[in-house]
Amino acid sequence: MYGHVEKLAQEIKKGAASVEGVEAKLWQKLFQKRFLERWVDQQKRCPIITPNDLAEADGFVFGFPTRFGMMAAQFKAFLDATGGLWRTQQLAGKPAGLFYSTGSQGGGQETTALTAITQLVHHGMIFVPIGYTFGAGMFEMEKIKGGSPYGAGTFAGDGSRQPTDLELEQAFHQGKHIATIAKKLKGSA
Repeated sequence: MYGHVEKLAQEIKKGAASVEGVEAKLWQKLFQKRFLERWVDQQKRCPIITPNDLAEADGFVFGFPTRFGMMAAQFKAFLDATGGLWRTQQLAGKPAGLFYSTGSQGGGQETTALTAITQLVHHGMIFVPIGYTFGAGMFEMEKIKGGSPYGAGTFAGDGSRQPTDLELEQAFHQGKHIATIAKKLKGSA
């Protein structure tokens, strides 16, 4: 709604692309057709994903807004449409991370990740958290900061709060982290 997930996604893409030999692509899943008119320019920047597009990737970082401590139902519906990929195990063994935006500090960033992991598990994907690899940025106590060891995050509030530099740096780190792991896994195949 407010572009918070998109801003984090852009930084994740930059982080992934910073790894030599990695091509990072950004896809979007618009939730409702009424938003298409509102964000026509966004379509030009970022193609709309279909479930079958997932088969061509070597790894993923899925991002979505949180609704009541879980991924938004519309994104869950998108993942529910990947049954054909599940049946043929086309996503098995691929690394996947998660990132999110919530309306408040108590909005469920960690529960969103924990409940989303089930989607990855049923496909046989390898969940790649950032853990505490972001270093000192994980321990920031003076400023409000989204994200957790599960993945990058931000707080949207009423939409007026934008992702902070620290949140964007964490997103960049997550992209670089998972791209490095995906590259290693691809090289060992």
